[in-house]
Amino acid sequence: MSWIDKVRDIEELEDAPLDAGLVATFEKNANLATTRPIRFSTPTFKEYSSTELSGCNKNSFPAFSITASACALNCDHCQTKILEPMIPATNPEMLDQKVRDLIMLQGLQGFLLSGGSNRHNEIQYERFMPVVEGLKRDFPDLKIAIHTALLDEARARSMESAGVDTAMMDVIGAQETIKQVYHLDRSVDDFEATLDALCATSMEIVPHIVVGLHYGKILGEANALDIVARHKIQSLVLVVIMPFYAKEGTFVTPETLAVGEIFAEARIRIPDRQVLLGCARPPGMHKRVTDTYAVLAGLDGIAFPADGAVAVADSIGRTYHQEHACCSIKIGASLTTKLSKPYAA
Repeated sequence: MSWIDKVRDIEELEDAPLDAGLVATFEKNANLATTRPIRFSTPTFKEYSSTELSGCNKNSFPAFSITASACALNCDHCQTKILEPMIPATNPEMLDQKVRDLIMLQGLQGFLLSGGSNRHNEIQYERFMPVVEGLKRDFPDLKIAIHTALLDEARARSMESAGVDTAMMDVIGAQETIKQVYHLDRSVDDFEATLDALCATSMEIVPHIVVGLHYGKILGEANALDIVARHKIQSLVLVVIMPFYAKEGTFVTPETLAVGEIFAEARIRIPDRQVLLGCARPPGMHKRVTDTYAVLAGLDGIAFPADGAVAVADSIGRTYHQEHACCSIKIGASLTTKLSKPYAA
């Protein structure tokens, strides 16, 4: 039975508008997928449940924002909405106390540190680094990830010295997107320079590429993949623009076919490192199709997988496990493990 027939036999996907040609391309390159286990990440910074996986009510891996919901850029695609679900920690003492409380009361295993940018797309983390250093000293197994925004070598080294485990940044491949969507007077070279600075450290570096960032159009993603592919990264996270955060009429939703084609290209260009599908992507049927393409393309992980994603993995013989952590960082123990069964034709 062909992959398209297997997938269409899954109840959650029986009406999904899958592109048969793209699925056939994935099947031709089956070795890129079937030889790789896939990780389904269900971090605790938002509620989650599906017909196939359960979420976790404990704050085992939350996200903190050092600016609460404030951001000077107020980019067209986000409007600061991405920060709102995060736990506010607007001064070092607040961060330190909240993390220590969660360790003692709820078994916190790690956290994501984020925040809004200034007008230069920089996040002022400097006064928080001593807190990170103290937490890592007192809790060596605590895993800490950080959204870096743009930075120089000195700031990258300060994060490394404090004990940050994983550093994440967006890589933008089109100057038009930087200027028009981010309202930012920086260059594509500045984003690559940040990646250079991060990759010179011992931290695990996990760049992100937002598919459809230019108002839902595909522009710059290929160049961003080129930039990422020539650096020594730990993994790449792909996310898909979510127009409902933006002002009405400014964005369109990228076609799932275009998204799937980028998944295929990313898997081919970065064959020896993990490529992951992050938590940001349009909901509903779009998400079901997107996640199906991610499994078939051989992506190594999916955050908050849609209904049917586990069945797709089963149908092509991929093993999977679940972790209640940010997809960019692996915290150790698998919380759910299952071996895929051969698909019954």
